[in-house]
Amino acid sequence: MNIELIVVGKTDSREVEALVEMYSKRVNRYCKFAITTLADVRNTRNMAPSRQKQLEGEAILKCLSDGDYLVLMDEHGSQYTSMEYAQWLQKRMLSGVKRLVLVIGGPYGFSEEVYARSNQKISLSKMTFSHQIVRAIFAEQLYRAFTILNNEPYHHE
Repeated sequence: MNIELIVVGKTDSREVEALVEMYSKRVNRYCKFAITTLADVRNTRNMAPSRQKQLEGEAILKCLSDGDYLVLMDEHGSQYTSMEYAQWLQKRMLSGVKRLVLVIGGPYGFSEEVYARSNQKISLSKMTFSHQIVRAIFAEQLYRAFTILNNEPYHHE
């Protein structure tokens, strides 16, 4: 299974970028993992949030193929422990999903079209995180899930 993380906008933190890169390399030991960064929507100062979500949504949908399993990182999504998330990931792998696509949206969430196309929503916490730091948290949890599935001594329970 291939896993792709789509993120809206570049991070301006070299530290966050370094963490994401480190965990990305680790995840690539287990599966093909790629990160696609979509450009920020321009001239948003006087733009309605709904219009910004629509433009971001169009860019997200262009990245998808028909058979992709699309998961949105969304505050209203399902929450898992690390062990439960590892089991969730294993179920996706065993179900024959060829490409698992996870998306971290912009500051206002997702357009209705993206929600309609999604297969699932996952929340990393009831707390709100910046969309930049979520990248590092997500990458670490993905790596943790693979170490759990492979009985490696990274996760302690």
